Amino acid sequence: QAQLVESGGGSVPEGGSLRLSCVASGYTSGSLCMGWFREAPGKEREGIAGIYTGEGVTRSVTRYASSVKGRFSISQDNVANTVYLQMNNLKPEDTAMYYCAAETCMTQIQALAVIPGGTYSYWGQGTQVTVAS
Repeated sequence: QAQLVESGGGSVPEGGSLRLSCVASGYTSGSLCMGWFREAPGKEREGIAGIYTGEGVTRSVTRYASSVKGRFSISQDNVANTVYLQMNNLKPEDTAMYYCAAETCMTQIQALAVIPGGTYSYWGQGTQVTVAS
């Protein structure tokens, strides 16, 4: 069973940047789809970015929600078992609790059905991001 631990949240002014990290451990087999979600007060949880690096994939497959495309970037360090979310040009509407999530993905076809906002089995505890106007 995968365990996920996020870090890197904080408070920044509008236009600022943050990089979130998610360290994964405890999974024993298969490739993981990794995703970042966020949940703001009074709003539904939103899948904003996802990445898959698995069997038969020469380059990581990434997907983004339209709300963050062009400003956020997801990447993965397989040696460190860490997924990053680089967030640039932050806006007040990006204020939310950010969660890392993982799902076993055996194929790229499955991964494309999961990332960024599909069903994930494993979740981190969340890290708060606050953007001041």
